[in-house]
Amino acid sequence: MNTWLDARVATSLLATIGLSFVHATASRLKFLDTEPRSRWLSFAGGVAVAYALMHLLPELSEYTRLTQEHFGEEFSTRVVYAVALAGLIVFYGIDWYVERAQPEDEQTPALFWSHVATFATYNAIIGYVLVREDRSGTQLLFYTIGIGLHFIVNDDGMRRNYPRRYRRYGRWILSAAIVAGWMIGTATDIHELISAGLTAFLAGGILLNTFKEELPAERESRFGAFTLGCIAYAGILMLT
Repeated sequence: MNTWLDARVATSLLATIGLSFVHATASRLKFLDTEPRSRWLSFAGGVAVAYALMHLLPELSEYTRLTQEHFGEEFSTRVVYAVALAGLIVFYGIDWYVERAQPEDEQTPALFWSHVATFATYNAIIGYVLVREDRSGTQLLFYTIGIGLHFIVNDDGMRRNYPRRYRRYGRWILSAAIVAGWMIGTATDIHELISAGLTAFLAGGILLNTFKEELPAERESRFGAFTLGCIAYAGILMLT
């Protein structure tokens, strides 16, 4: 393994540990558990939305050069965004089912474990992408910040749906999934087209999970904090 790859593994490991720590501790942050919605959660949602629109979508467009080699120029863009759409549909379908479950189903083990398994897969992909994608130290830092705040917003949703089971089991499984994905990324070398597909699928999931947690009116989101998060993080991304 060359020096450049050693450095990438080391820095991505630090990011992985940081993101795992977010999942392990976010449910313990009492100041987030308020009514109406915490300004900090709305701020985190704004950052996540800015990250999704100003970083993830442009990143997807870069994959069109790769897909052109396999699908031709005419369908290259469509393939990438079709995979992103698939990610959005999968996560929307899961939340559609959860939202329509009866109140007593909150304690149904099958519902909880299916939701956790899906997010564990989602986190494993994030861990894999951390080590496989070629990012500078600054890019990795802002990627970690954006994903970390996205995790805080996701944790709030899982904690509301499964208050007891999530704190006891879910947060640890999701933390471990990030590390597992990172380990797979360091030990395997899959085709770059599959890696691009995983990133596109992840982008669709991030877009859906970010918007559905922050934008619905019934969540009583804080518009000012949300807007501040959007503008502040968008400004940072434009300057880096």
